[in-house]
Amino acid sequence: MAFDYDDSNIFARILRGEIPNDTVAENDHALAFRDIAPKTPSHVLVIPKGRYVSLDDFAANASAEEIAGFMRLCAEVCAREGIGLEAGQGFRAISNAGPHGVQEVPHFHLHIMGGRPMGPMVSLRD
Repeated sequence: MAFDYDDSNIFARILRGEIPNDTVAENDHALAFRDIAPKTPSHVLVIPKGRYVSLDDFAANASAEEIAGFMRLCAEVCAREGIGLEAGQGFRAISNAGPHGVQEVPHFHLHIMGGRPMGPMVSLRD
């Protein structure tokens, strides 16, 4: 099962143009679009254009150009949304992986969220 990519996932379909999206930014290696169920005033998903299941898959298998392109697009999103540190607000970047991470779409994606204080990241348990 490790890194088995499903070409029918919703993000793959968005990348193929089969499903519309509200694009925020795009480059040769990644696409950024608004989440359809935003949890914060600014909630943008950044996805690589390659077939990567999770952050660890992307980090281990993407080319240096893909990684750089993805990260540069993340920075562009923060600037465009006015949530980067230069704007004085800040943001949260979240990637869920696998069942324990409650990953809903098996295509690596980063949630960039901001526009309000969000409180603690997770509840601590013993």
